[in-house]
Amino acid sequence: MAEMIKVGMADLKTCKTPDILTTLGLGSCVGIVLYDPSKKIAGLAHIMLPDSTQIRNNSNKAKFADTAIDVLIDEMISMGARKDRLVAKLAGGAQMFSFNSSNDLMKIGLRNAEASKKILKALNIRILSEDTGENYGRTIEFNSDNGELLIKTIGKEPKTI
Repeated sequence: MAEMIKVGMADLKTCKTPDILTTLGLGSCVGIVLYDPSKKIAGLAHIMLPDSTQIRNNSNKAKFADTAIDVLIDEMISMGARKDRLVAKLAGGAQMFSFNSSNDLMKIGLRNAEASKKILKALNIRILSEDTGENYGRTIEFNSDNGELLIKTIGKEPKTI
């Protein structure tokens, strides 16, 4: 029987098949899923901000794209995953509020998604699919058995990427 493992905001968790990782309420936050399809080991980070070096209180590594991905990889490797087999899926990074400014500092969703992609590229982890941007929240469930990421959005049909 598969267990549904909840990942909170600024949190990360890992699991093995047949368990499912889920996180609720991705707005500007990004859900970063890493997966070793050979061992069926998965990890999910619910990051809130792109860069830990820009924030004074940065002790929670799961909160930032630049630190959460490294922690996730280390935890997955300790469970038997191999870094060279990891692939990624992303969801979230929405612009939940509109501003009358072109200041990129306010575009936190976009910055979260861009930072996540940049870090994954630097680590040679291929992004298989993503559902980022727009202006709505998402709840996601990653099935470690088949590698499918289910995305639920209020008022929209669920989709799997």
